[in-house]
Amino acid sequence: MNTVKKMAMLVALPVFAHAGEAVVKWQDFNDYRDVRPSNEPKGSYHKHIATSFEKHFNKLAEELPEGYKFNVEVTELDLAGDVRFGGMNDLRIVKPIYFPRIEFKYSVTDKDGKVLSESDKVELKDMGFMDKIKMGRDEEFYYDKRLITDWFNKELMPQIVPS
Repeated sequence: MNTVKKMAMLVALPVFAHAGEAVVKWQDFNDYRDVRPSNEPKGSYHKHIATSFEKHFNKLAEELPEGYKFNVEVTELDLAGDVRFGGMNDLRIVKPIYFPRIEFKYSVTDKDGKVLSESDKVELKDMGFMDKIKMGRDEEFYYDKRLITDWFNKELMPQIVPS
């Protein structure tokens, strides 16, 4: 293997050394502002939301150093769009006036359990969510997840892993 390839591998290795995990706690979905299903049973829709957002929080936590834990408790959720009656089914209509909002508590602990960052209330909303360029594939809860990702990258990561 030539020297350039060896150097490239050494530089790339630290990038892959991240492997934090997320633990997400939910409150009663009936108490959240807007998590109404459009055309599926409420219980299965709430499980679907929980699974989707937990995967997203875990994907973000993978950016944290190995052994770090990102603990999140979602206290309020208002999905982008609004559910409206549309013929035989309800439909989630996404318009600029129905912007995404999420509130949560969080803490990040290192591998020894020491709290590195925490807050009892993070309030995120994006009133201009439809004015931004939509990047990547079209996935469910795209605008809501982008809101969390932007906060994670701009606010949390600089506190945990300084440049």
